[in-house]
Amino acid sequence: MLRIVNRVVLGVAGLVLLVAGGAVLAVGLGLNPPSWWIHDGPHDVLLDDADRTRWEHHGWWWPTVLAVLAVLVLLALWWLTANLRRHRLTEVLVDTGDGEGALLRGRALEGVLADDATELEGVSHAHVRLTGRRNAPETRVRLLLEPHVDPGTALSHLTTQALTHARNSAGLASLPAEVRMKAVKHRAERVS
Repeated sequence: MLRIVNRVVLGVAGLVLLVAGGAVLAVGLGLNPPSWWIHDGPHDVLLDDADRTRWEHHGWWWPTVLAVLAVLVLLALWWLTANLRRHRLTEVLVDTGDGEGALLRGRALEGVLADDATELEGVSHAHVRLTGRRNAPETRVRLLLEPHVDPGTALSHLTTQALTHARNSAGLASLPAEVRMKAVKHRAERVS
């Protein structure tokens, strides 16, 4: 979801800046702008004194300007914190049975899960990413399957073997997984 928002916001902002900058550059280089354009020629300013001070004497103007700027600052801060937040789980809390617990590096568990998934029959490559909280991790698994493998069988083997092994080893009550599968595309070879 965040990737989609990033792409849309950056795309719209880039398009607006490109069109406005290109139009101002074109008028500055001497092209005749349309009659509705905001300035008339290369020596004209974008906002003259009358345009800048038109609404200044109305009581609603400054509160509206400040409210819009405050909303823009809050949206920019939300966007910044959402992008800086870690999406990968760095450690998992393992129940050791003595009431204390231990911390397991997230990358270690990801590596073991990926190795277990790759050892399954017909799985060419596996990529695992841990998300969620350290006491309730979730996994995102991407499998690259050989063309002859049934996806249902591969999913069944993944859940009954690799994910169950990881869940039991870490002492987790559950280990939800989002699995995406894709078939390997082999290049055609000439047979002589």
